[in-house]
Amino acid sequence: MPPSRSHTALRTNAGELDAALERAHDRAAARREAAAAAATAAFRATVEARLRALEAELAEVKGRLNGLLFLLAGAVLVQIALRLLRL
Repeated sequence: MPPSRSHTALRTNAGELDAALERAHDRAAARREAAAAAATAAFRATVEARLRALEAELAEVKGRLNGLLFLLAGAVLVQIALRLLRL
């Protein structure tokens, strides 16, 4: 006995439903991938900004350390000069 019209229509509707579900799943996966890419880009931008700030702070610390070393060297030279002048 050949399948009835309603049975064929149900099979066609089921196929269309499966295809629609597959398309919806693909779109959802694409949205998740796009969101992950955007989150990754935002994370990288944040890390780069923090790294630039850290580099600036490091440069400031290096400048201060150099200043202290020159001050120390100057104090040592002054002490040496004073001892030599007293003799």
